[in-house]
Amino acid sequence: MTETITASSTSASPTARQVWNRTRGLMLALLILVVAGITLAAVRSGDHHGRLDPRSADPQGSRAVAELLERSGVSVDVVTTLDEATSSTGPDATLLVTAPNLLTSYQQRRLSTATADSAGRTVLLAPGPLSLHHLAPGVRAESSRPVEPRAPRCDLPAARNAGTTETGGIRYRADALTATSCYLSDGLPTVLVVHEQRAGDTVLLGSSDLLHNNRLDRQGNASLALQLLGSRPHLVWYLPSLADPSATEVDKERGDRATDEDSTASDSASFTDLIPSGWLWGTLQLALAAVLVAIWRARRLGPLVTERLPVAIQASETTEGRARLYRKANARDRAAASLRSAARARLAPLAGVSPRDAHSPEVLTPAISARVTGRGGDLTALLFGPTPADDAALVLLTDQLDALEREVRTS
Repeated sequence: MTETITASSTSASPTARQVWNRTRGLMLALLILVVAGITLAAVRSGDHHGRLDPRSADPQGSRAVAELLERSGVSVDVVTTLDEATSSTGPDATLLVTAPNLLTSYQQRRLSTATADSAGRTVLLAPGPLSLHHLAPGVRAESSRPVEPRAPRCDLPAARNAGTTETGGIRYRADALTATSCYLSDGLPTVLVVHEQRAGDTVLLGSSDLLHNNRLDRQGNASLALQLLGSRPHLVWYLPSLADPSATEVDKERGDRATDEDSTASDSASFTDLIPSGWLWGTLQLALAAVLVAIWRARRLGPLVTERLPVAIQASETTEGRARLYRKANARDRAAASLRSAARARLAPLAGVSPRDAHSPEVLTPAISARVTGRGGDLTALLFGPTPADDAALVLLTDQLDALEREVRTS
């Protein structure tokens, strides 16, 4: 028998309470995200400007070194466009390029032209193969090393005065140039000073960590930073910006040659040199977001619960549907086996046979024969016999099984 289900209980439309139960977790997460974003924006709206920004008091900012330079009489000007950077070069100025790898080829060529005859100093922070091709020709970037205390091992006065300093990052090779190699790692410098008569000198720092606020007071970091950046009375702190109009300009006169040069530099650059420095953290954040979404969607972490079905199907309909499938497939063997198995399961308790032995002909047949002693025919063939040859034989088998069950029940 089937239980009659009312229309209200079989409706597939969720109620307001069900909608709230399903969406309240997501709404709470969105609320927390919005509150956290507003809080972070409010906290960072004051003295926080960014990495290597001389106005930033963040651990990776550079306000500390900028203030020390100003106390030493060095003026510090922050510029964010290429025009401002190139117009400020000169013999009494030091140009600090915080992100040379973010500059386009056009910007790098203009910067190199502006500093070629300036007789000043140019400091490049962690330049890679693409930026070295234009800003420091003849210098090659090698594999990087971790930032750790290293001895100077060179004759550069600034390095000797600073002593052991936390350096590392990209290493450089400049065999054919007049250069001073300091703070070696496996035989290659992590700080390289390239000397030229008219162009002044170019300082390559394999890592910018010694300029960070949280590292300035370690080892000789402050001494080396002040000497490298404070050798001239004026320091131009260049923070490349994507809003700089020069980032979209192209040198049309040298376009073809620049394309060839860029392709040569790209061939020597590794995959990690061609992607932004924050790709790892971005990937980790995406992975964490994917895990959180998976946990949110995996709601069935506890025991299974019953759910109300939209409709109720009667047992007779299921039986008729299965019978039609058997007939369509001409599966008399499966139909006969299903009929005999169900009959044996119903006859076993009537004949005093345990369910475990209900399908054993050696146990079930003698027990039923004892209940219907006057019945003719082979009970073994009826209950465990072969497949009927046609549909008529299958119908006859069904009638015989029904008759045997009625006889056992009334005996």
